[in-house]
Amino acid sequence: MYELKEELNIENMIYEIRGKQVMLDSDLAKLYQCKNGTKEINQAVKNNPDKFPERYSFQLSDNEYNNLRSKNLTSSLESGYGGRRYNPRVFTEQGIVMLSTILKSKVAVETSIRIMDAFVKMRKYISANLIEQDNMKNMLIKHDNEIKLLQESFSKLEEKEKINHIFYEG
Repeated sequence: MYELKEELNIENMIYEIRGKQVMLDSDLAKLYQCKNGTKEINQAVKNNPDKFPERYSFQLSDNEYNNLRSKNLTSSLESGYGGRRYNPRVFTEQGIVMLSTILKSKVAVETSIRIMDAFVKMRKYISANLIEQDNMKNMLIKHDNEIKLLQESFSKLEEKEKINHIFYEG
């Protein structure tokens, strides 16, 4: 069994772009231990265009790439040999599965399993946070309604006090 470096935290390599969770070609090249780096991955996509529709893999626009670079100063965004000629290609979860079937190595299969586990873990985390946020929202609505009822009760008491005050004064 091939060992992936433990310092590579896959969850930190998953980004949200265009509303989708994706991974960069450079991170995948590192994880899949590609000898030729991103060239090997992008060549696989180029040789199998029907297997990589836009919903599986796409190239970042200049704006997306610059935004990603400004938020994440990671070495995976910059290559040590004069920089990138093209903006990075990113892969969705389905695109990563497709890529592993094309690369056909033990490293690719085992790495893909770890990547899929990371995506599942991220989904569970996001789902748990959404449930927690929903519970908090419901509690706030309940408390807001209780405060409104109290305010209405105080308003009615003030009205009665004004009426009674006039009666006793007169």
